[in-house]
Amino acid sequence: MNRRNFLRLAAAAPAFAAGGKPNVILIIADDQGFGDLSIHGNPYLQTPNIDRIATEGAQFTQFQVCPVCSPTRASLMTGRYNYRTGVVDTYKGRSMMDPREQTAAALFAKAGYKTGIFGKWHLGDNYPMRAIDKGFEESLVHGGGGLAQPSDPPPGNHYFDPTLLRNGKFEKVPGYCTDIFFREANQFIERHKAEPFFLYIATNAPHTPLEVDAKYVGPFQGKGLNETTEKVYGMVKNLDDNVGTLLAQIKRAAIDSNTILIFMTDNGPQQARYVSGMRGLKGTVYQGGIRVPFFVRWPEKVKPGTKADRIAAHIDVLPTLLEACGIAPPKEIQFDGRSLYPLLSAPAASWPDRILHSQWHRGDRPELYRSHAARSQRWKLVNGTELYDMERDPAESTDVSIANPDVVARMRRATEDWFRDVSATRGGYAPPRIYIGTPHENPVLLTLQDRRDEPEGWEVDVRAAAKYDVVLLFKPAPSACKATFILGTLKRTAAVKEGATRCELKSLRFPAGAAHLAAKLDVGNKPAEVLYVEVRRIDG
Repeated sequence: MNRRNFLRLAAAAPAFAAGGKPNVILIIADDQGFGDLSIHGNPYLQTPNIDRIATEGAQFTQFQVCPVCSPTRASLMTGRYNYRTGVVDTYKGRSMMDPREQTAAALFAKAGYKTGIFGKWHLGDNYPMRAIDKGFEESLVHGGGGLAQPSDPPPGNHYFDPTLLRNGKFEKVPGYCTDIFFREANQFIERHKAEPFFLYIATNAPHTPLEVDAKYVGPFQGKGLNETTEKVYGMVKNLDDNVGTLLAQIKRAAIDSNTILIFMTDNGPQQARYVSGMRGLKGTVYQGGIRVPFFVRWPEKVKPGTKADRIAAHIDVLPTLLEACGIAPPKEIQFDGRSLYPLLSAPAASWPDRILHSQWHRGDRPELYRSHAARSQRWKLVNGTELYDMERDPAESTDVSIANPDVVARMRRATEDWFRDVSATRGGYAPPRIYIGTPHENPVLLTLQDRRDEPEGWEVDVRAAAKYDVVLLFKPAPSACKATFILGTLKRTAAVKEGATRCELKSLRFPAGAAHLAAKLDVGNKPAEVLYVEVRRIDG
């Protein structure tokens, strides 16, 4: 959609809503596949509340994302392909979004909306990349990609009674993680029901580890399922119950009709289970890895039972929401997505075809065609060589590339143009740097989530020349050894006793500027892993 048409429609959008600006609630589940819903034919799992969002609103039946979580979330928040944002993977410093990106939260906040996030951010754990740095006024999140992962604060976390970050400060919160996030979301709605809000509920369930109350697992036992699937379905059932509390909350708050409620997931399932006949799982670019549910409920505007079969993707969500809420995007933003707003009211409307892209793989730099899918309405090119006719073969069972060389050539050219374009956005894929020495975050806790491989350590930017205390945290030292801390040309060592789990280095003078930070234990001739580095500015 060109900018003139976008602005024309956006300017008209407020007139659509008799109750004023619509509220927005965006729910995204983690590793929940297309088949993990009763509306999609799951023979074991009943999800009546999530299904309501679909049946009382619109279903986009050909909606795709990336094969893993951080890339999907970067596109969701920006309306841009993840490679433009610097997010190429899920950890090791590859899931930190460039702080120059403008997010949905920032754009809605500028338009007078209250903004809140509860759950999973996964686009940077440190300033200036945290959710609270990117437009969210209220935030209760875990670190990294989930709970019980290397991003946890020491000594670790679980799905029950986790330690979370409330507006940047650690807080132990009672309850089960999904229950907590929805409880906080419902309280956010109650506080802001008289004003427009943008609410992002991003659950870490049903991602591993599969921790859930036994009462949710019990109904799935004795049905011939394996233990893993029983637990996943229990976690999804708990999620569905919480969606029910949310639906009740917006009705009780008398904002039901003018609230845009979206449900989606970030990629396909991690483990093999019912996948609605699709090929592949999380991490692949076959349909089982990238086709996800996308439901939009908006009683004031969207007719119940609406279905749109046009291809759509994560990059379309932000342009769609801005148009629906009458918010004009800044001129400098180059959206890759297209507003789906016209399809919400007229799913059979004329809709120009396009090619959507999805790519991901481990490593610092993407490679052309590797783990890549190019999708038009009819055709899908996988890894630059396999071609599938999605209208005749939605299961991707027969490669028809030999019979359609012209289609392959056209989609390869489109992929090459796309890859060249998105790779040039930042001039490369160097990671954003974590800021040290600012009043926004002190101390700074560095975790394995963002530690790079080559060279091993963290890329930082010391924003102020000052004195700093450094604490290294690690597993009990197997013997007396030496700890080493390096920041650029600065190097300090200290003795570590057998069994010790920390080493403190006091009053180090850091020079300002970009630098590589590293830390290790030298146990004999083999370095041992430092799990955390805490850096605290102590003067100024």
